Amino acid sequence: MELASRLSLISEPQTIKMAKLSREMKGKGIDIVDLSLGEPDFITPKYICDAATQAMAEGYTKYPPVAGLPDLLDAISAKLLRQNNLHYSREEIIVSTGAKQSLANAVLSIVNPGDEVIIPTPYWVTYSAQVCLAEGVVRYIPCSIDTDYKLTPGMLEKAITDKTKLFMFSSPCNPSGSVYSHGELAALAEVFKKHPHIFIISDEIYEYINYGGSHQSIAQFPELRNRVIIINGFSKGYAMTGWRLGYMAAPKEIARACEKLQGQITSGANIVSQRAAIVALNGDQTPTKNMVAAFRERREYIIDALKNMPGIKVNNPEGAFYAFPNISAFFGKTDGTTHITNDEDLSMYLLNTAHITTVCGSAFGNDNCIRISFATSIDTLKKGMERMAKALANLK
Repeated sequence: MELASRLSLISEPQTIKMAKLSREMKGKGIDIVDLSLGEPDFITPKYICDAATQAMAEGYTKYPPVAGLPDLLDAISAKLLRQNNLHYSREEIIVSTGAKQSLANAVLSIVNPGDEVIIPTPYWVTYSAQVCLAEGVVRYIPCSIDTDYKLTPGMLEKAITDKTKLFMFSSPCNPSGSVYSHGELAALAEVFKKHPHIFIISDEIYEYINYGGSHQSIAQFPELRNRVIIINGFSKGYAMTGWRLGYMAAPKEIARACEKLQGQITSGANIVSQRAAIVALNGDQTPTKNMVAAFRERREYIIDALKNMPGIKVNNPEGAFYAFPNISAFFGKTDGTTHITNDEDLSMYLLNTAHITTVCGSAFGNDNCIRISFATSIDTLKKGMERMAKALANLK
């Protein structure tokens, strides 16, 4: 059977692969501590669920407009103005089936074959795959733990060429938890001002999960306003992962292009989810704040635990719910049976020996690290860190 050649351009995301392995081992009765998936362990707040039930009772069970329900577009517009001081009209917003589709819509609407796309690493696994599907060329900029995995203006300037069409990044970042400050974004904006041919995708899906100051968007700089595509959604901040609802805010021309593309793929996103999302944005934000407070407590625990493990080097994530420790000190070591040569070896060693699921850092563009999610309970984290410390201590 001959399938499309484009399938050879991408592979299964490591995050999904580890989740599959976890489920398989759990099915065999093995006690697995799953620290691989970026999914809050909280249930969607009741007031949001109630809104979905009410929507169905009121007959919201038909096809919605491709771009999204007008009421939701208005709610997103109001949110962007209220919380981010950004002005986006209804015509500049597109609601999609998850932020991942919003990203795909944007990439496929902007990138032509041969266009270069700059992605600072570490980065979320899907960015490069989507660029490859658009037949673009990815130009990675490696960022180290010494700069908190963040890009500097000099690094950006050096990477730009006449073929650069797009820049993609996230803040807060998956997987490093790094958050760009206003000053850091302003410095990057100065570089982009000199290169008006470059679009910018700013993935802000972890906006609410911020342990420092207020969220900052690169769209706030007027000179870049007509080149920035903001990606956001409801999965992380409202524990609505299974509701599959994301959105973009972008210049009208890009928004309309994405609407055209989406109309040929999925059409409008789930109408019940959209009705619930209106209430999520306009309703009581206390559940979200409580969830972030719990993530903060978990972050403090897991970072302290990792820093107490000899050989581990880790930054202090200012957002999201991941730790991204450098584990390269264990390369070349063995427990007498398993030999560790790279990040994937260590990730599989932790799975098979300690029964902990993590994700190898090479999936995110840094093969000296692994990603650990702390979007789970403190008790689960404690069990996982105890197992991890014991397993790593056995490597000599």
